[in-house]
This record gives sequence, C-alpha cells and structure tokens, in this order.
Amino acid sequence: MSLLQRLYTAQPQASGKGRLASVILLTILAAIAILVPLLNLTQAPGSALHVPTYLVSLLGKYLCFAMLALSIDLIWGFCGILSLGHGAFFALGGYAMGMYLMRQIGDRGVYGNAELPDFMVFLNWKELPWYWYGFDLFPFAMVMALFVPGLLAFVFGWLAFRSRVSGVYLSIITQAMTYALMLAFFRNDMGFGGNNGLTDFKDLLGFDLQADTTRAVLLAATCIALGGCYLMCRAIVASKLGRLIAAIRDDEPRVRFLGYRVENFKLFVFVLSAMIAGLAGALYVPQVGIINPGEFAPANSIEAVIWVAIGGRGTLYGAIAGGVLVNYAKTVLTGLIPEIWLFALGAMFIAVTLFFPKGLVGSLPGAVDWLKAKAGARSASTPTTPLAKEAGE
Repeated sequence: MSLLQRLYTAQPQASGKGRLASVILLTILAAIAILVPLLNLTQAPGSALHVPTYLVSLLGKYLCFAMLALSIDLIWGFCGILSLGHGAFFALGGYAMGMYLMRQIGDRGVYGNAELPDFMVFLNWKELPWYWYGFDLFPFAMVMALFVPGLLAFVFGWLAFRSRVSGVYLSIITQAMTYALMLAFFRNDMGFGGNNGLTDFKDLLGFDLQADTTRAVLLAATCIALGGCYLMCRAIVASKLGRLIAAIRDDEPRVRFLGYRVENFKLFVFVLSAMIAGLAGALYVPQVGIINPGEFAPANSIEAVIWVAIGGRGTLYGAIAGGVLVNYAKTVLTGLIPEIWLFALGAMFIAVTLFFPKGLVGSLPGAVDWLKAKAGARSASTPTTPLAKEAGE
C-alpha cells in the first residue's frame, strides 16, 4: 500500500475489533469506578463482598500507571517516537499536586508553621519561594500539573524535532533529560524536599486523604480521567491527523516530501502525551501519599515502555492492559521473589518479544482467528458417521 493510500484510506484502528475492544475497556473502567467504591463503602469488613481499602488505593495506582502507558503508546505506537524519559512528565505532574497538598497542611505540620512546609523550616528557609505561590489553590495546581510537563515537552520537542533528532538518539536524549531532572530534584536548595521529596499529606479539597470515601472518589476520578484520555487518543488516531501521524511513523522523509511540516505534528503529539503523563502523576500522588526524585529515575521510564511492549504497542487499550498487568505481576512477584523479580520482568519482556511481537493484547485477535481456523480444519477432517449419514449430513 502506497503512502497516499495509507493517508486517505480507512484506518485499521476504526475496525469492528477496535471498537469492540474500546467498548470492553470502557465498560471495565465504569464497573471499577462504580462497583469497587460501592463494595468498599457499603459492605462490612467481614463480608465476602467487601473490597479492602488498600485494594482501592492499589487499583488507583495501577490505573495511573496505565494512563502513563497510554501516553507512551500514543507517541511510540502511532508516531514512532520512543521516549525513555516520560517518567519526567509523570513526576512533574506529581510534584505539582504534591505542592498543593503540602500547602494544605498549614500549621498541622511538625513545626506548626502555617507559611512554610516542614522541610523548609528544617532547612532554615525564611520565606516561601516564588514558584510555590498559587499552589494553595487546587485549580492552579491542576493547571500546573498539565502546563509544566507540556511546556517542558514543547521546549524539548521544538529543539529536537526541528534539529531532526530521531530514533535511538532521541531516546538517549530523553533519558538524559529525566536523569538531569532527578539530580536537580535531589538537591535541597531546589525547594522540593530534596531526597525525601514531599509527603505527610493530610487533605485534598478539605477531605481527609486517609478516609475511605476520599480514596473511593480518587479511584473513580482516575477511572474517569483514564477513560477520557483513552477516548481522546482514540479519536486522534482514528482521524485524518492520526493517519498522518502513522504515515510519519512509517516513512517520515516521504511525508516531508509531500509538503507536510513533520516536526509540527510530532511536537503536537509529544506535548499532548506529556500532558497526559502529567495528569497521571497528579492523580497518583494523593493515592500513594508521597512524591520524591526517585520518580525521575530513568529505570522507571524504561519500565513504562516495557508495559506498552508487553500489552501491545499501537493499540492504546493494549498499553492500558500492559500497565495494569505488569504492575500487578510486580506486586505479586516482589512478595514471592523480591531478589529476582527484575529478572522475571526481563524474562517476561523477552518471551513476549519473541513469541508475541504485537504484545499480549495485540496478539489476541490473531490467536482467536488461528483457533477458529484450527477448529474449522478439525471439523472438516472429521469422518462422517453412519448416524450423521442418516441425518442427511
């Protein structure tokens, strides 16, 4: 199929199988958003139907990671940009929310200082840094959770894409970016808590973060945000813009030759992806109760890319499934084999790459077709019995 045909013919993602997968995914998210909080709040702890509070927070954390995986799949699976530093955008969104939560502590901190967070009092800061102003307002913090990752992605992408940096070189530079941010945020004089980061959160919009109702609402909000981001990404990849982005992935020089400003389209997708990752970080922090420079670690970004590869690159729903499944496996394996769980993750990645190159979810349609063909061939080769002859078969 020629490049022009790819641009103007129907997008495979708009197929019936893709729509069915979207319906299943959104139904599961709706069920989690409604049933899990309901069973947590209305059923007694001794009941078989009761969902423990720790499981509510754990599910919320998995879904935040799934949103991060979705953002990576948008740029990697559809535009061919392999970012090994997307954890930086996730962490920046988390720090924006963490700064708001720190401001909500007020004089209930260890030192009872209503103006300065505890770590600033401990480090002898005399006044609040200017870049903390406004973070006592929730809308401002949410805007910053999107704006700051988006701004960093815009500046980074503008410089990289206009210089036509791509492939492995771009991947290495994104990794260097997140590593540099990690080193910067480890410094105490940055005003972000240094090695300990931001923690000891108490309230969100006046609601106790330890209350079951607050955790239930946060889980429901995460489901809604993930579903909304999925629908937005699905609409983009199914549009003419999505076909153009896929054409850039498949043959960038030819798209440029046709007269398109390739760098502008790549920049748009990169910035949008960073903002989705920032939103995921903002939802992650109140559910786990801490954000520190470790979230910038390059290993975290690489791990997120593995989630996408295992789930199914270029499907969106596969990335979400990969984010949830791998993190669930991580929870189980770190309890059973804590010393070697990373080897297990590596083995899982190698096995999926060798035997399921489209990922676990991406390979499902092919596996179903293969099973159907196998069953059809078996029935065709079955000898006709006398009873069947009498029935007219």
